[in-house]
Amino acid sequence: MTTSKRVFLYFIGLLAAAVLLAAYTWAMLHISYSDGERAGYLQKFSSRGWVCKTWEGEILLTSMPGAIPEKFEFSVRDEQVARELSAATGKRVILSYAQHKGVPTQCFGETEYYITKVTVQP
Repeated sequence: MTTSKRVFLYFIGLLAAAVLLAAYTWAMLHISYSDGERAGYLQKFSSRGWVCKTWEGEILLTSMPGAIPEKFEFSVRDEQVARELSAATGKRVILSYAQHKGVPTQCFGETEYYITKVTVQP
């Protein structure tokens, strides 16, 4: 086998690996494992990251008065949802989410829970 043929096959192999990785990433971001809602008080919401800036936040879930609240950490990819959440800090909110397991990088969010809709409760 000639050197130019080896280089060509190596290039085709790298190209195929890149296409497979892109297809896998697309599938993990567009096919949700689960969907649901969580309600609680929006405690923290910020843009984080060195290279890939992502919106990350957490709400405190309280099941009954006096109970120790559980934290629910989430990521946001939609700028409109991020603006709504920024305005709702400290308020009680209902978050609709889609869970995406297996996303290969944190450039899309640090958690597997992506918020799709926000409802601020009075």
